[in-house]
Amino acid sequence: MNASETLFNLRLIPLLPFLGATLLFLFGRRWSRETVLAVAAGAIGGSALVAFDAFFTRLPGVAEHGGGGLHDVVWTWMSTGNLSVDLAFRMDALSGLLCLVITFIGFLIHIYSAGYMAHDADYPRFFAYLNLFCGSMLVLVLGDSMPVMFVGWEGVGLCSYLLIGFWYHETPNADAGKKAFITNRIGDFGFLIGIFLTFQATGTMRFSEITSMATVGSALTAPYWLGMSMAFWIGTFLFIGAAGKSAQIPLYVWLPDAMAGPTPVSALIHAATMVTAGVYMVARMHAVYVLSPAALAIVAVVGAATALFAAIIGFAQNDFKKVLAYSTVSQLGFMFAGVGTANFASGVFHLYTHAFFKAGLFLCAGSIMHAMSGSGDIRKMGGLRKLTPWTHAVFVVCWLAICGVPIFSGFFSKDAIVAGAFATEAFGHELGWVGPTVGAMLLLAALGTAFYMSRLYFLVFSGPSRADEHTRHHIHESPPSMVGPLVVLAIGAGLGGLVGFPGGLFGHPEWNLLGHLLEPAVGPELHVPHDTEMLFMGISTVLALIGIALAHVFYGGGYRAPAIKFAAAVPGFVQLVQDKFRVDELYGAVIIRPLRKFSVALFRIVDRVIIDQILVGGTAAVVDVLGRISRTLQAGDAQRYMAAFAIGAAALVFFATRPTVPSTLKVVVSGTTVSVDASRAGKTSPRGLTYAFDFDDDGRPEVVGTKADARYTYDKVGTHTIRVTVTDPRWHTESNIKRKVDLAAGEQQ
Repeated sequence: MNASETLFNLRLIPLLPFLGATLLFLFGRRWSRETVLAVAAGAIGGSALVAFDAFFTRLPGVAEHGGGGLHDVVWTWMSTGNLSVDLAFRMDALSGLLCLVITFIGFLIHIYSAGYMAHDADYPRFFAYLNLFCGSMLVLVLGDSMPVMFVGWEGVGLCSYLLIGFWYHETPNADAGKKAFITNRIGDFGFLIGIFLTFQATGTMRFSEITSMATVGSALTAPYWLGMSMAFWIGTFLFIGAAGKSAQIPLYVWLPDAMAGPTPVSALIHAATMVTAGVYMVARMHAVYVLSPAALAIVAVVGAATALFAAIIGFAQNDFKKVLAYSTVSQLGFMFAGVGTANFASGVFHLYTHAFFKAGLFLCAGSIMHAMSGSGDIRKMGGLRKLTPWTHAVFVVCWLAICGVPIFSGFFSKDAIVAGAFATEAFGHELGWVGPTVGAMLLLAALGTAFYMSRLYFLVFSGPSRADEHTRHHIHESPPSMVGPLVVLAIGAGLGGLVGFPGGLFGHPEWNLLGHLLEPAVGPELHVPHDTEMLFMGISTVLALIGIALAHVFYGGGYRAPAIKFAAAVPGFVQLVQDKFRVDELYGAVIIRPLRKFSVALFRIVDRVIIDQILVGGTAAVVDVLGRISRTLQAGDAQRYMAAFAIGAAALVFFATRPTVPSTLKVVVSGTTVSVDASRAGKTSPRGLTYAFDFDDDGRPEVVGTKADARYTYDKVGTHTIRVTVTDPRWHTESNIKRKVDLAAGEQQ
């Protein structure tokens, strides 16, 4: 394939979904639902085919010849001074892997949505939004530079807002969309600062050139502010953006509320793709992060803390999708802990496996809620194992994967992150405590994950049904359009981890296909000693089994005596966890309500008083007064007209004959003596004028009087400024005349 064809294919990957979205926005309401689905699924399916072709047939050939990936420059977007930004796309192993995840899982979710949204009146709008999101996400991961990535970044933020609030006629859904949008804007501000600092330090915003500059490192490692390096500040501000998009402490609060959107949206945006954008961005900027152990430590500690904190909240949630939402926040914390310990390949590996099992879990949730007539309250479920066999089977695979049970995909990726946290040397001596601390927090989070996900499984699928008679009578398995994608995702959740198999355990490092594939894009895989790998594989397995066993003791077959007794023993703690530690209430009291009061005050002062009363009302009042005056002058009274004419004529005569103050100077230089004449050239100056001569322009005149001329001798030769102020006390006029005089030149003016 020649270069131009390769370039065309790359731009086609995001273009097809954008084209599908455009067609659906324009013609969707005129088309049948079958046509809408064909256009939407065809667009993302075609994009998937192009992505698979580029990744598996074109990219390996480029890599074999030492190339940096496939590159496509569409046009020069902006060029000014030293800044030149192309609208360009680039596919290497990292962006290519994300393209496969986005397009393949996106295609499955499109098919699933055909059944899930079958009876929704806004069917075309929903698929238009899905296509628009997929196109924006593909721009984000394929962008060759930070500005192009930012365009996709903002695009997925907009689509997230539109899809979370899709059923906007219900106030909580609209509020959830606004909450997601505003919270992400806070993070985006940090991202923008990171972009600006990157350009200041490197003079470029292309990722390949940033990586090359980071290899040299001088501009990035030198102290910049508060004794910290430029790499630290770039990494910190970029992570603020990543924390907003990928729901990390303290900007995670939008994601649980995002479950207000349709369930396929939760699977696509808030599990498999958009929320992983922050992890992708940190991995893409890995060359900068490795220059600052402190920045890496921030990423790792925040990620581990988020993983543990969200896992604890998941213990007591009773809404199916809310449990999965906090599970997503927790698993994103694992990914950040991976990239934050400089174990970039493992962080991306968990991103890949998580996309399969979490998308499967969310779609299972949609299938169960579909069977339960829309209810997501797990307290009213139970006994669904036999009533929804296909959904149950898929859920089991995805559940075991997220718990980290051996051979399932989550086991390999999660273990690689935990073992890497204990083995990393990225933090040096001063921050050497970070790795073990992060590793310990992740182990606790893994135990918590196994417990709350097993609680979810037992309450939904085991024991007798707790649904009311009407709901129980209508429980049924989902249609094939929903079950089919579930089965495919289950295969990925079950076997997808084998591509990152830790071959070093058996003396075959080449078995870790994903690690070798990602090495040119994110650096070499973190080396973990054989004994350490085996130790934490064993620990992770034991913790997963303990979590499952504890959940069975508490919830196997329903709410059992230990669960009831525990809730009765510590009701305050249980309520606090159910209330999500009241973080939303804290933000409301500390941030939202004060800002609202400040906004109301501004509205009352600026809008109501300054704008409405003073500017608008005042202008109207002035015009009204002038109108009344002019109306009295034009009342048809000839005497008034003659009086006005006489007054105007007198004013014109007055200003035309009014004496003027002189505005010219005549300067004669003789050695260091200067003679100045301020009388009007060729005319006699009006009488009664006062002259103030300031020969050194210090504001204190040396000669003051009624004479128009004065003389002054300077101490030395040089250039001096003379200022003469002429005042006419009769007419209250004043003139300031200023001249520069060069004594050395013997100047005469």
